[in-house]
Amino acid sequence: MDQKENEKLLDLYKDLRVADIRDGMDWMGYHHYGTVDYSIKPLFRTRAVGIARCARYLPYEGPLPRLSPEEYTEWVKYYYSEVCYDPWTKDIQPGDFICLDVAGINVGLIGSNNSLDCKKRGAVGFLLNGGGIRDTDEVILQKIPVWSKFISQPMDQARIRYLEKDIPIAIGGVAIYPGDLVAGDGDGVIVVPRKVAVDVAKYAKRELDNDKVGRKQHYIDLGIELDDTVK
Repeated sequence: MDQKENEKLLDLYKDLRVADIRDGMDWMGYHHYGTVDYSIKPLFRTRAVGIARCARYLPYEGPLPRLSPEEYTEWVKYYYSEVCYDPWTKDIQPGDFICLDVAGINVGLIGSNNSLDCKKRGAVGFLLNGGGIRDTDEVILQKIPVWSKFISQPMDQARIRYLEKDIPIAIGGVAIYPGDLVAGDGDGVIVVPRKVAVDVAKYAKRELDNDKVGRKQHYIDLGIELDDTVK
């Protein structure tokens, strides 16, 4: 994916709400596509818009060897180098929205540490179809945007394994292809196919502009001080 093209696309979406993008999708005939299932929610009130970077994990088949705690410490080194690793992190470009199919497993694939590493590389948010997120107090403190089905306590070991990257995945009933536009806020997440992303943005902005005009007049009538959402 060309980074300059990504930047131009993200600039079109930087001020759009998920609801506006949903409207833009409707205008393009995608009434029943794009909206990620409402069971996948934001960890906290936040927003993010980015380019989909996809990877897939599967349940770990095992078996887990019977080990002493000291032996387990050594086994974990093997596990993270050969079973559950994250080669997609090295590919992250500024503006990437990390979309991870974790097969619905209750596992904390993303936490307070590796989320910061991804942020340093340019990731703007995370979308997961299982738990996939733990250390949530710190993640919130660090202002890492995350949308997931639930919160997980368990670590990765003997629960999940890496399969592949840069492939189409499905999260919340929506197919996500690498390079698609992904947006999330308090209303959830929406995925815009890249081939229609420019046109969707055009109609979404029109709806947002119309909304601002109407809401601004309500503010004036009610004596509410104007804020950035209506200016």
